[in-house]
Amino acid sequence: MISLTVNGRTHTSTCSEDARLLDVLRNELGLGSVREACGVGACGSCTVLLDGKPVSSCLVFAFRCENQRIETIEARGNELSAVQQAFLDCGALQCGYCTPGFVLSTTALLAGNPTPSDDEIREYLAGNLCRCGAYLEIMAAVRQASQATAAHPEVRPTSRLSPRTESAELLATDLA
Repeated sequence: MISLTVNGRTHTSTCSEDARLLDVLRNELGLGSVREACGVGACGSCTVLLDGKPVSSCLVFAFRCENQRIETIEARGNELSAVQQAFLDCGALQCGYCTPGFVLSTTALLAGNPTPSDDEIREYLAGNLCRCGAYLEIMAAVRQASQATAAHPEVRPTSRLSPRTESAELLATDLA
């Protein structure tokens, strides 16, 4: 049995030792924004924040997340964050499948680097793919959110790893 803190609430799970965080979030907690597309950590559709860092939940074993804060897009509630508002304003979503992952990754990027360059944005979001090809709009949304969040700085996490890198490091540690 494990205890997970998801979106500020504690949940217990009797999942198997090899259960992925993605499966626990979707199947046990019913969090539909955490989506599986590739299953190998290359698309970002399953991105969640783990202690403020974006990770691909398809690559993280659920047991590794005990004593850590897990945040999905559902944690944002009814009020839109500056990042969410920017995605709406800039039309940075079409089908919406990738949007939760992009919003969470962008939130983490701007928390660590409130004024990223275009190259830094592209590098950080490289682990997120948009099936609809809304990349120009996504870039515009990140720039707009950057302007809004730079004016209101918050606590900045120390990690600036992309979601793909962070998740791969966690998986490599587990498999070693």
